[in-house]
Amino acid sequence: MISRRLAPLALGAAVLLGATGCSMVSPQATTIPYSPSDGVNVPASGPLQVRNAMVIANEDGTLGNLIGAIVNDTDSAETLNVGIAGRVATVQVPARSVVSLGVDGAQPLFIDALGAAPGDNVEIAFQSGDGTGVEVAVPVLDGTLPQYAEFVPAAVPAGD
Repeated sequence: MISRRLAPLALGAAVLLGATGCSMVSPQATTIPYSPSDGVNVPASGPLQVRNAMVIANEDGTLGNLIGAIVNDTDSAETLNVGIAGRVATVQVPARSVVSLGVDGAQPLFIDALGAAPGDNVEIAFQSGDGTGVEVAVPVLDGTLPQYAEFVPAAVPAGD
């Protein structure tokens, strides 16, 4: 009689363990970091964080506009050094603020002689503070998607 009562409990425990056992040895997809947009998040390269970095290029890939957000969570102004195609540009980021490159009236960071067509990736180096810097493959997009059409560079202004 006791075994008849324990059988359903044992069966229920076996089913429960079998159904949840996979999550004990398999990685959970929700714990894997990723960039949820078309751009990439740059691994820490000093005190600044670079989020959703992408290059919007003209059709033939000769001119580009680096857009993305630079976050400064520190109590002092910081400088981000961006290296691409043998050139280095600097972006000043005030304390406790976010600078969006080329968006919302912020100064764009134009890249002439880009040499990467839309659909490619371009290697860009990011460094801030005392960080050693990181080189990241940043996607090159064009104005095919309506949300990026306004960022396609027609020409790089003189002096940039």
